[in-house]
Amino acid sequence: MANYVTNTSDRNKLIALILCCLGFIGVAGIHRFYVGKVVSGIIWLFTGGLFGIGTIVDLISICLGSFRDNVGAPLRE
Repeated sequence: MANYVTNTSDRNKLIALILCCLGFIGVAGIHRFYVGKVVSGIIWLFTGGLFGIGTIVDLISICLGSFRDNVGAPLRE
């Protein structure tokens, strides 16, 4: 019999999605700061979410469940 352990983040997927969807906040990378990705959050802040394209990619990956926190754990439902 196998024992499965799932490692999920302390961060909530819905909150990250809301932060990413909000106009200026999403482009500023606040959702990346929320999940602990500080360096990429600073890059998002100064480049406008990689000129908007990175924010759209993040939005899609959060919706699909493939967005991870800073240690690589999937976000909590």
